[in-house]
Amino acid sequence: MDFMTGMRISGSGLSAQRLRLNTISSNIANINTTRTPEGGPYRRKDVIFESMPQARNFGEILTKPENENLQRVQVTDVWVDRGAPRLKYEPDHVDANEDGWVAYPNINLMEEMTNMIQATRAYEANVSALKATKDMTMSALEIGR
Repeated sequence: MDFMTGMRISGSGLSAQRLRLNTISSNIANINTTRTPEGGPYRRKDVIFESMPQARNFGEILTKPENENLQRVQVTDVWVDRGAPRLKYEPDHVDANEDGWVAYPNINLMEEMTNMIQATRAYEANVSALKATKDMTMSALEIGR
């Protein structure tokens, strides 16, 4: 594996985890949103990852055999939770129904914070792998001097 392949794989992980962090942040920011343009409370979102064969340029395809073990990560979908919202009795709330119940998003703050820590650690691991690849490349260039 050359250093550019390692950088592309780490870069795909960085991009996927950044989107995951943005989605988690959106969930936390909308934890009390009872009205959206689509109608009803905000719906929790989560990203779906999939491993994909490492993309290669045309020259690499012609000159090198394909290594099926090299995979990159890609976000294939953003899943929207269609579960029932949390109902809270607040008859004075502007979004309360005729019985006084308000529909809140079904978002668990502890679960979202745990997901954020996992995504942050995965992002940091990809940064470390990218830095290690860069350091190895620089060391290889120093040998040639």
